[in-house]
Amino acid sequence: MSGAIASDFSENRSFVPLCTSILYFTNRVNLLSKAKISYLQSLSRKKFRRKYNNFIVEGDKSVRELLTLPQARIEMICNTEKWANDHADLLRPHKDKMLIINESELKKISQLTTPNQVLAVAAQFNPEPSDREIKTGISLYLDGIRDPGNLGTIIRTADWFGVRHVFCSPDCADVYNAKVLQATMGAFLRVKVLPAELSQLQEKFATLPIFGALMQGEDVFSLSPPTAGILVIGNEGKGISEENIALLTHQITIPAATGSGAESLNAGIATGIILSHLTR
Repeated sequence: MSGAIASDFSENRSFVPLCTSILYFTNRVNLLSKAKISYLQSLSRKKFRRKYNNFIVEGDKSVRELLTLPQARIEMICNTEKWANDHADLLRPHKDKMLIINESELKKISQLTTPNQVLAVAAQFNPEPSDREIKTGISLYLDGIRDPGNLGTIIRTADWFGVRHVFCSPDCADVYNAKVLQATMGAFLRVKVLPAELSQLQEKFATLPIFGALMQGEDVFSLSPPTAGILVIGNEGKGISEENIALLTHQITIPAATGSGAESLNAGIATGIILSHLTR
């Protein structure tokens, strides 16, 4: 250690030296300033995510996957020294954007009740829809899904069933909400989530059938699975809007068991049941 660095270290207790396993990383760790803390905390709110066009990804698995995406634009990575040591090779291309922080600092900037060892700030995605995939597979359209947990669960379910596009009406929850991202379990990195009006999709893909999940309709299990189409899932309380019902080519329902007292199914669960049939 050079004299200058040794002196700096002795005078600054918050300086954390990088272990030798992190080869070629910067010798000096950027400190988490008050301005950075304020900025990171502001990203918990939609208006600031829009202002900066950035969002926060938390958790070991999601951050590791994010860092391997060629299209991801990483602004900052805040991680504990242990996480940095364990993932030295993964972090090497992003060494100039990495901050080593302690658990106390992580709690200040985390949007989770129980913070993980790492969070990253990245630019919001701007995915390009694939007309070919939409014309040859099942896509989802979410009409006013407001609950972040439901939205995240639906995106995760879409990923499970190989649905590559999830279109959201303007009044859906923000996909970059921390609760949405956590509920997706990383699926938001693989599924294209895009804003749209159903009328726009109907006009562009006029030959595609549009299935709508309603309380009354054709038994979904009596349908022959389509090769392609759009499945519309409505708002948790109001269902599909009247203007979008008018665009449906097929009104479908999941029949309740005889004697069931349940009024409806959770939107995420209903999505999973219908997709399990439509994507067979």
